[in-house]
Amino acid sequence: MKKKLFITRKFPPHIVEPLKEFYDIKQWEEEEIVIPREKLLAAVADCEALWVTLADLVDEELLEHAPHLKLVTNLAVGFNNIDIKALRKHGIMATNTPGVLTNTTADFVMGLLLATARRIPESDRYLREGKWKSWYPMQLVGKDVSGSTIGIIGMGRIGQAVARRAKGFDMKILYNNRRRRHEAEEMYGFQYVSLEDLLKQSDFVVIMTPFNDDTVGLIGAEELALMKDDAVLINASRGGIIDENALYGTLKSGKLWAAGLDVFEQEPIALDHPLLTLPNVVALPHIGSASLQTRTAMLMLNVKALTAYGQGQTPSNRID
Repeated sequence: MKKKLFITRKFPPHIVEPLKEFYDIKQWEEEEIVIPREKLLAAVADCEALWVTLADLVDEELLEHAPHLKLVTNLAVGFNNIDIKALRKHGIMATNTPGVLTNTTADFVMGLLLATARRIPESDRYLREGKWKSWYPMQLVGKDVSGSTIGIIGMGRIGQAVARRAKGFDMKILYNNRRRRHEAEEMYGFQYVSLEDLLKQSDFVVIMTPFNDDTVGLIGAEELALMKDDAVLINASRGGIIDENALYGTLKSGKLWAAGLDVFEQEPIALDHPLLTLPNVVALPHIGSASLQTRTAMLMLNVKALTAYGQGQTPSNRID
């Protein structure tokens, strides 16, 4: 008898089709709409495997509704949507998609940094709204990136990839991480500093740290106050690391030059959120890994994990 698999989002048919050899598959048929919680809890009742996205919370409540569940595979590197401790308690495995999105996300982070520094989205709106009447010297002036100092909070795979790209802009690289990256320091000249010194010295602060109990609200009013008045804050990691109310107040008061945000505490962000009223905020809908090649590679990593489990093997990208 085939195992039962529930998929919480509509994926391309050619991605899902090979899994039918091992699974009896049901899936939520909406691509853009998150499955309502009550429908998800009902759907997992007889499932042995569950394929989720970041929008789907896998917690103790869900596990109580899923007595047969043995595997959760997550379409993301981060897994703050999954209660790993609860899964372990119930003897359930989880997998993610490490490695395949490093370069795509690092490219995106540099793009977001450049777009924010040079006011590119704002300039696009300026033109489209018919405001461009003439050229004048201080029109929509931004900040230079080349030769500036970047401070990266979180020096994992993606953080290091961002730092390597920043070297191409002749930027001075500061970083803060749970543990030092001595090899990267020696190879590329990255400089380890305290979080306080990073915030004080950096022209661009880029958050690439995972979201966990230690990083919730890591950047609040006190930390923002340490930053230069003309600094730029970039977050393409997870919402909740920055206190958004504090960020709004700091930007509004002119104590921070701009922010580029791809992630938010609540996603999708409400259209009446005060951050969206500020012209010096570049706000994007969580698209850090959104290239066709990378999203396909992520899906195929999930398929690989599900196939391995379907064949009675342990998936190689298991979250330990």
